[in-house]
Amino acid sequence: MKHHIAILGFGVVGQGFAEIIQNKKRQLKEQFGLDAVIVAVSDVMKGSLYHPEGLSIENLLKVVKETGKLDAYPDQKGLVRGLNSFETIRNSNANTIVEVTFTDVKTGQPAIDHCKCAFEHRRNVIMSNKGPVALAYPQLHALAQKMQVQWGYEGSVMSGTPALRMPITSLAGNDISEIQGILNGTTNYMLTRMEQGFSYEEALKEAQALGYAEADPTSDVEGFDALYKIVILSNVILNYPLKITDVQCQGISHLTKNQIEQAKAEGKTWKLIAKLKKEEDNIIASVKPEMIALDHPLANITGATNAITYTCDLAGPITLIGAGAGKVETGFSILIDLINIHRTRKSVEEGACGKDIITEENVVSR
Repeated sequence: MKHHIAILGFGVVGQGFAEIIQNKKRQLKEQFGLDAVIVAVSDVMKGSLYHPEGLSIENLLKVVKETGKLDAYPDQKGLVRGLNSFETIRNSNANTIVEVTFTDVKTGQPAIDHCKCAFEHRRNVIMSNKGPVALAYPQLHALAQKMQVQWGYEGSVMSGTPALRMPITSLAGNDISEIQGILNGTTNYMLTRMEQGFSYEEALKEAQALGYAEADPTSDVEGFDALYKIVILSNVILNYPLKITDVQCQGISHLTKNQIEQAKAEGKTWKLIAKLKKEEDNIIASVKPEMIALDHPLANITGATNAITYTCDLAGPITLIGAGAGKVETGFSILIDLINIHRTRKSVEEGACGKDIITEENVVSR
């Protein structure tokens, strides 16, 4: 079954996803009956291409690697060049829009408007952008339901590590009373190095040199990246309509060597902890550095690794550890959403009943 895909944004993540589709094409067909065809790519800097029968992934990756743009992609009958992102959504034959544009996390744009346009034109959306899910979850979820399309955003919290899918599927039936996570790899790497004797400034400089931290590290070191992710977890996992302004947020920039040494002397360690805790009918939410004991489930998470602990009434504390970023990992998060959208579509078209499938509605967009 052919599944037509349009990719908005063809940077690291978009190219990583395209590589996965190319490398896994045979496996996807044999294992899931999924024939994923990229029919369009639109990138504000690199240009855009659309062909209703599909584009050559090999040629897409080749011309971008060699020239940085899509202009040198070979001409062929039926090829359309120059569509902007909204024209690509409206005028292509894509079943699913993969939204991986550079999006302003403070406004969620242009990804929020891309979602609205796609849903209104009955296209599914998969994204790794956290801004739209954190800022506009109720509205976008309602619109997707109204238009009977599917919205996948597994990669918005911990990239390819299933921080959303696992609790909804594998922990179903539990009452989750608390969620604690290390949701930012940059700050966790820096805190690890500070425990090893680095100053804050030295740890930040090294994190920037390794590509973990941006030239402007504010989003990471002041806790804003983790803030958006904890809001997503509240809305999606706990079904509680938390807003950005509801969360107490503090970063790690104020931590000193003396505080690091104090924690070590007390048999503890500093971690930037994003936390949700149920208290009667409310949720207490925070992102802040905490000194935690060495037997805490998150205490031994070092380097740029992410981790999250769900406190369940039946299963007890369950901790999930994995990468929170990366080209391949984020590309995988898009792939797993695509597979589940395909499973739902296939089930509907075949009139399947009672099959063991994971649908988008009960996995990603509850």
